[in-house]
Amino acid sequence: MFVDFMRDKARQMPTLANPLAVESLRIWHCSYKTLDSITMFQNLRTLAIATFPDLSLEPIGTLAKLRHLRILHLPKVVDLSPLANLAHLETLSLEVLPSWDASRKKTIVNALEPLAQMQNLKHLCLCGVVPVDRSLTPLERCGSLVTALIHGYPRKETDRFFAASGMRKAHNPPLRLNDTVPYAAAG
Repeated sequence: MFVDFMRDKARQMPTLANPLAVESLRIWHCSYKTLDSITMFQNLRTLAIATFPDLSLEPIGTLAKLRHLRILHLPKVVDLSPLANLAHLETLSLEVLPSWDASRKKTIVNALEPLAQMQNLKHLCLCGVVPVDRSLTPLERCGSLVTALIHGYPRKETDRFFAASGMRKAHNPPLRLNDTVPYAAAG
Protein backbone atom coordinates (compact mmCIF):
# COMPACT_ATOMS: atom_id res chain seq x y z
CA MET A 1 0.00 0.00 0.00
CA PHE A 2 1.13 3.55 -0.78
CA VAL A 3 0.44 6.32 1.75
CA ASP A 4 0.78 9.96 0.75
CA PHE A 5 0.94 12.77 3.32
CA MET A 6 1.07 15.91 1.20
CA ARG A 7 1.34 19.39 2.78
CA ASP A 8 -0.54 18.20 5.87
CA LYS A 9 -0.87 21.09 8.37
CA ALA A 10 -1.32 18.83 11.41
CA ARG A 11 1.49 19.03 13.97
CA GLN A 12 1.48 15.26 14.53
CA MET A 13 1.84 12.53 11.93
CA PRO A 14 -1.43 10.56 11.58
CA THR A 15 -1.59 7.00 12.86
CA LEU A 16 -2.82 4.27 10.56
CA ALA A 17 -4.81 1.16 11.47
CA ASN A 18 -2.34 -1.15 9.71
CA PRO A 19 1.09 0.48 9.30
CA LEU A 20 2.66 -2.88 8.42
CA ALA A 21 0.67 -2.91 5.16
CA VAL A 22 2.46 0.25 3.97
CA GLU A 23 5.35 -0.39 1.57
CA SER A 24 5.65 3.09 0.04
CA LEU A 25 5.35 6.36 1.93
CA ARG A 26 5.64 9.99 0.90
CA ILE A 27 5.74 12.75 3.53
CA TRP A 28 5.93 15.91 1.45
CA HIS A 29 6.27 19.36 3.06
CA CYS A 30 4.09 18.50 6.06
CA SER A 31 4.05 20.46 9.33
CA TYR A 32 4.79 17.50 11.61
CA LYS A 33 7.01 18.40 14.57
CA THR A 34 8.71 15.00 14.38
CA LEU A 35 8.77 11.88 12.25
CA ASP A 36 9.61 9.57 15.18
CA SER A 37 6.43 7.57 14.55
CA ILE A 38 7.79 6.51 11.16
CA THR A 39 9.20 3.49 13.01
CA MET A 40 5.68 1.96 12.81
CA PHE A 41 6.20 1.36 9.08
CA GLN A 42 8.54 -1.63 9.35
CA ASN A 43 7.67 -2.99 5.88
CA LEU A 44 8.57 0.19 4.00
CA ARG A 45 10.50 -0.36 0.79
CA THR A 46 10.31 3.22 -0.54
CA LEU A 47 10.32 6.47 1.45
CA ALA A 48 10.30 10.04 0.16
CA ILE A 49 10.41 12.98 2.55
CA ALA A 50 10.49 16.71 1.85
CA THR A 51 11.32 18.84 4.89
CA PHE A 52 12.73 16.46 7.49
CA PRO A 53 11.99 18.12 10.87
CA ASP A 54 14.17 16.09 13.24
CA LEU A 55 17.77 16.42 14.42
CA SER A 56 18.45 12.71 13.98
CA LEU A 57 17.90 10.12 11.26
CA GLU A 58 17.59 7.46 13.97
CA PRO A 59 13.90 6.63 13.22
CA ILE A 60 14.73 6.03 9.55
CA GLY A 61 17.65 3.82 10.56
CA THR A 62 15.17 1.33 12.06
CA LEU A 63 13.45 0.66 8.71
CA ALA A 64 15.36 -2.53 7.89
CA LYS A 65 13.50 -3.34 4.64
CA LEU A 66 13.99 0.09 3.07
CA ARG A 67 15.41 -0.05 -0.47
CA HIS A 68 14.86 3.50 -1.76
CA LEU A 69 15.17 6.71 0.26
CA ARG A 70 14.91 10.33 -0.79
CA ILE A 71 15.13 13.19 1.68
CA LEU A 72 14.79 16.71 0.34
CA HIS A 73 15.74 19.37 2.91
CA LEU A 74 17.25 17.99 6.08
CA PRO A 75 18.69 21.20 7.57
CA LYS A 76 19.02 20.00 11.19
CA VAL A 77 20.77 16.69 10.46
CA VAL A 78 24.53 16.48 10.99
CA ASP A 79 25.00 12.74 11.56
CA LEU A 80 24.37 10.21 8.78
CA SER A 81 25.38 7.16 10.87
CA PRO A 82 21.80 5.84 11.37
CA LEU A 83 21.64 5.25 7.61
CA ALA A 84 24.41 2.64 7.90
CA ASN A 85 21.77 0.33 9.45
CA LEU A 86 19.86 0.21 6.15
CA ALA A 87 21.49 -2.95 4.79
CA HIS A 88 19.09 -3.30 1.83
CA LEU A 89 19.17 0.32 0.67
CA GLU A 90 19.90 0.55 -3.07
CA THR A 91 19.03 4.17 -3.86
CA LEU A 92 19.78 7.16 -1.64
CA SER A 93 19.14 10.81 -2.36
CA LEU A 94 19.98 13.53 0.16
CA GLU A 95 19.30 17.02 -1.18
CA VAL A 96 18.91 20.63 -0.15
CA LEU A 97 15.93 22.65 -1.35
CA PRO A 98 16.29 24.15 -4.84
CA SER A 99 16.20 27.62 -3.24
CA TRP A 100 19.15 26.64 -1.03
CA ASP A 101 20.98 25.26 -4.04
CA ALA A 102 20.48 28.50 -5.96
CA SER A 103 21.96 30.47 -3.06
CA ARG A 104 24.71 27.84 -2.55
CA LYS A 105 23.54 27.01 0.98
CA LYS A 106 24.52 23.56 2.18
CA THR A 107 23.64 21.04 4.85
CA ILE A 108 26.92 20.26 6.60
CA VAL A 109 27.26 16.72 7.98
CA ASN A 110 30.00 15.22 10.13
CA ALA A 111 31.17 12.58 7.66
CA LEU A 112 30.25 10.36 4.70
CA GLU A 113 31.75 7.19 6.23
CA PRO A 114 28.31 5.76 7.17
CA LEU A 115 27.36 5.72 3.48
CA ALA A 116 30.48 3.71 2.65
CA GLN A 117 29.18 0.95 4.95
CA MET A 118 26.08 0.41 2.80
CA GLN A 119 26.95 -2.74 0.88
CA ASN A 120 23.94 -2.71 -1.48
CA LEU A 121 23.90 1.00 -2.33
CA LYS A 122 23.89 1.33 -6.14
CA HIS A 123 22.70 4.89 -6.78
CA LEU A 124 23.60 7.98 -4.75
CA CYS A 125 22.61 11.62 -5.03
CA LEU A 126 24.28 14.15 -2.73
CA CYS A 127 23.13 17.62 -3.70
CA GLY A 128 24.24 20.27 -1.26
CA VAL A 129 24.79 17.75 1.55
CA VAL A 130 28.51 17.87 2.28
CA PRO A 131 30.85 16.77 5.08
CA VAL A 132 32.96 19.26 6.99
CA ASP A 133 36.10 18.20 5.11
CA ARG A 134 34.36 18.42 1.68
CA SER A 135 35.89 15.04 0.76
CA LEU A 136 34.22 12.24 -1.19
CA THR A 137 37.05 9.79 -0.44
CA PRO A 138 34.98 7.56 1.93
CA LEU A 139 32.55 6.81 -0.91
CA GLU A 140 35.33 5.16 -2.91
CA ARG A 141 35.04 2.19 -0.51
CA CYS A 142 31.39 1.70 -1.48
CA GLY A 143 32.05 -0.94 -4.12
CA SER A 144 28.42 -1.46 -5.07
CA LEU A 145 27.89 2.13 -6.28
CA VAL A 146 27.13 2.33 -9.99
CA THR A 147 25.99 5.94 -10.40
CA ALA A 148 26.28 9.15 -8.43
CA LEU A 149 25.10 12.71 -8.76
CA ILE A 150 27.27 14.98 -6.65
CA HIS A 151 26.69 18.72 -6.28
CA GLY A 152 28.02 21.34 -3.89
CA TYR A 153 31.57 20.00 -3.66
CA PRO A 154 34.72 21.59 -5.07
CA ARG A 155 35.02 20.73 -8.76
CA LYS A 156 38.51 19.37 -8.26
CA GLU A 157 37.18 16.93 -5.64
CA THR A 158 34.28 15.68 -7.77
CA ASP A 159 36.58 15.21 -10.78
CA ARG A 160 39.05 13.30 -8.60
CA PHE A 161 36.27 11.16 -7.11
CA PHE A 162 34.77 10.11 -10.44
CA ALA A 163 38.21 9.36 -11.89
CA ALA A 164 39.21 7.28 -8.85
CA SER A 165 35.92 5.40 -8.48
CA GLY A 166 35.14 4.77 -12.14
CA MET A 167 31.42 5.23 -11.55
CA ARG A 168 29.07 7.07 -13.88
CA LYS A 169 27.73 10.56 -13.26
CA ALA A 170 23.98 10.13 -13.47
CA HIS A 171 20.72 10.93 -11.75
CA ASN A 172 19.21 8.28 -9.52
CA PRO A 173 16.46 6.20 -11.11
CA PRO A 174 13.07 7.75 -10.36
CA LEU A 175 11.42 6.56 -7.15
CA ARG A 176 8.50 4.31 -7.96
CA LEU A 177 5.84 4.99 -5.41
CA ASN A 178 2.99 2.53 -5.71
CA ASP A 179 0.51 3.33 -8.49
CA THR A 180 -2.50 2.33 -6.40
CA VAL A 181 -4.96 4.85 -5.00
CA PRO A 182 -3.06 6.66 -2.25
CA TYR A 183 -4.19 7.28 1.29
CA ALA A 184 -4.22 11.07 1.54
CA ALA A 185 -3.95 12.93 4.82
CA ALA A 186 -6.78 15.29 5.63
CA GLY A 187 -5.67 18.84 5.51
